[in-house]
Amino acid sequence: MENEFLSKVEDNATVRAWSERLQSERGDSLAEGYVSELQDFTRVNVVQNELQELRDIWASWNEGIKQLFYQNYGDLSYLLDIRVDKNLFRALVQFWNSAYKCFTFGETGLVPTMEEYTILLRCPKIQVRKTYARVFSSQTFVKKLMSISGMSEPWVTTRIQQKGDSKCIPWENLRDLILTHPDERKRVDIFALSIYGLVIFPKALRHVDETVIDLFDRLEKGIISVPAILAETHFWKVDKVSYRVSSEGYFPLKEEAAIQRRSNILEEKWMDILQNLKEGDIEWRAYWMVPDEIMYRCVNFDWVPLLGIWGATEYTPLLALRQYKSRQFVPTTYGLAQSEFSFKGSHYKKRVRELSDAWKQTCWMKRLAVGSMVTPEYSEWFKKRINDNIPRPSLENARPIREKLHVAPSELEIIRQDFEKKNSDLGKKIKQLEEEKMHLTLDADA
Repeated sequence: MENEFLSKVEDNATVRAWSERLQSERGDSLAEGYVSELQDFTRVNVVQNELQELRDIWASWNEGIKQLFYQNYGDLSYLLDIRVDKNLFRALVQFWNSAYKCFTFGETGLVPTMEEYTILLRCPKIQVRKTYARVFSSQTFVKKLMSISGMSEPWVTTRIQQKGDSKCIPWENLRDLILTHPDERKRVDIFALSIYGLVIFPKALRHVDETVIDLFDRLEKGIISVPAILAETHFWKVDKVSYRVSSEGYFPLKEEAAIQRRSNILEEKWMDILQNLKEGDIEWRAYWMVPDEIMYRCVNFDWVPLLGIWGATEYTPLLALRQYKSRQFVPTTYGLAQSEFSFKGSHYKKRVRELSDAWKQTCWMKRLAVGSMVTPEYSEWFKKRINDNIPRPSLENARPIREKLHVAPSELEIIRQDFEKKNSDLGKKIKQLEEEKMHLTLDADA
């Protein structure tokens, strides 16, 4: 089902008064005396699909096919060049604050937002007035895959596999279609489906899950996939980068993929950096983020529901107002910790319908840029709020972030530096001998 939007825009002061009143009346996401239910140990799986075959296919395409892809799927292809730093990821996940649906780093918090993802992906067909909600009783997986691939029912049926609790199609079959399909547009579509299934929503290695195909099948109708991506994936960048303003001919995701980053920083080093992160270490708003209005909730909800493909959650953009260069005030968070659920068990379909219906009316807030980016009430609330399993800052290791990012040189680097020093010393010695020779010559002439 795709939901049409009705929206209203409210004054910043009005929303602030509403949020602070609710927070005062209802309380916080976690109350005093809360006992954490999180496990002491969680396994973090950083195994990825090998994407070289996708990169090779992209490199083999001419400019005409690439332009056809850009026109229909925006900047998705640049995701193939984004390198995942496993050490950073393992450290980063420990700072995910499940009670507030944000990352909490040292003295501050950051939230992945819909606006940032939408601008990064730059999908031209996306209509911000439509959102995705999974349909549980409609066209079958086989029929959808037939429509996307342009292949017959027997071809599709013989290639579907069962992996765990869901059906999927192997990447090898999709790869062969991309290489041999007579319809150029179908090759582009299947390539985009592969990025969604192997990069954005991976489940079984080298397979594309049936739920991904359900989402992809609706992209042609202009639905926005960003809430689903946010619901299923949480990642964030904390390094300061000077971006340019987003415009025609400029692609933020392309620039992100081209940035050279150190790859030899240990997980322990990242932990030290992140838990001692200061407000001044963060570029709060990327320069390509230009919206003056912020979607902060859906009707009948205090937050923004995020319907994924395997489950749902909610998040509050009011926690991330500084990321819009808007003054940060106290957000309403009561009940946020209990907002997640998976598409399993009983009654979840009813909850999906409720969240889906909520998207029919959205509430937006005007951005307010002022001298002080944080209200005194917010600073006090942030210090006192109860967190869940978040590493705290270490005063002993409170060093500048640039100093912490200093990486010990490798053996090859040490040899190179030693060689350059010796060359420099030798150069100085030669210059000294040449000067002495010149003086001797002048003395002889005299």
